[in-house]
Amino acid sequence: MADKLLIVMVNSDPVNSEELVAPFSQATVAAAMEYDVEVVLTGISGKVAIKGVAESILVDQARGKTLYDVMRDAYEVGVKFKVCSPSLERWGNDLIPEISETVGGAYVISEAMDDDTVTFTY
Repeated sequence: MADKLLIVMVNSDPVNSEELVAPFSQATVAAAMEYDVEVVLTGISGKVAIKGVAESILVDQARGKTLYDVMRDAYEVGVKFKVCSPSLERWGNDLIPEISETVGGAYVISEAMDDDTVTFTY
């Protein structure tokens, strides 16, 4: 059985906040279940790695919770966040502190092909 979950967020547009919560929630649950969890932000989803973007996306109006709050919850239980280098080229490199590493396409492919990894894409 696989012991790692790789979540690749590429098509979840920050403009549509409802697309963003499920992947981060699933990452949080998997990490709480003691799986090794990585979220790689790339494509349009890479915008949320930039300071100020996730903080400006309200995902729970009643509680005043932002997407950044959801990401920090995931980070606090052990989710590792990475961003693909093309995102930095497009939107800059002023990253939220939860980003642990910048990776490229070869990293994503290598991890996704590993027998011990299950990959979800959004």
